[in-house]
Amino acid sequence: MPGYPVWATHIPAWRLHEAGQALFARLFENSVDVLGPLTDVIAKAARQNGVHVVLGVNERDSEYSRGSLYNTILFFGRDGSLLGKHRKLTPTFHERVIWTPGDGSGLTPVQTDVGRIGGLVCWEHWVPLAAYSLAAQGEQIHAAQWPSTYGNGESEGEMIQVASRHYAYQNRSFVIASCGWMEKSDLPDDFELAGDSRDWPDRLLFGGSAIIGPDGRYLAGPSYEGEDILYADLDMGMIPRLKQSLDVAGHYTRPDVFQLTVDRSRRAPIAFTGLDAEPPVESEA
Repeated sequence: MPGYPVWATHIPAWRLHEAGQALFARLFENSVDVLGPLTDVIAKAARQNGVHVVLGVNERDSEYSRGSLYNTILFFGRDGSLLGKHRKLTPTFHERVIWTPGDGSGLTPVQTDVGRIGGLVCWEHWVPLAAYSLAAQGEQIHAAQWPSTYGNGESEGEMIQVASRHYAYQNRSFVIASCGWMEKSDLPDDFELAGDSRDWPDRLLFGGSAIIGPDGRYLAGPSYEGEDILYADLDMGMIPRLKQSLDVAGHYTRPDVFQLTVDRSRRAPIAFTGLDAEPPVESEA
């Protein structure tokens, strides 16, 4: 399963680039169909171990064009069922040569036996309306998916920690921030930008994963020491205690002054009419 395409920052963004095209084709070939053989493996692992899984993937458009990718979060239940899917609404800057925009159909938390779990991808955490929409739907546990922090707590990396902690404090939700770790030595021998990558730093993704309470305090991490697993016990009773003073979608909002409308329709690139017309059907589990 391919991770974040860190190489996208090193190719000319808005014109044809042979190595960039080859890398995209390779990424597409190795990306995930939902539902498909790879998600079946994840579903089986969730079912066998009785755990919920929230997973970021490069998702192939296997329903329509068969040529585009989405930056997607998948939510699996303990029984292995796919509970939800959120596609990043707007790819960020250079990411627009990799991923296509999602729609609002997945902008909702999923109900589980441990609470209502939602998620956003990377810079979506700086979109106040996206955060508010999840808070208004009763999100309790939030999966914050980031490629990584960009340095050990420095510069933009520090702002990612600020964003995750601010999200937890503002929405009064637990935040599980998942960040990548990658070194230049992890690149394959036949990497298409092998010549250019000689000048890249030895560390490409810097980690920074953390678990944060609804009071904005760290329960675990942030971790900058390589691949890691973080653990924390979540006291769900903290949420109502803290919402007594601040509930942005409850007693602290003013629907008579502000209103948010979220369009959760699925946006298909084609519509069919006629008795013989059969639209593509997304595969079932």
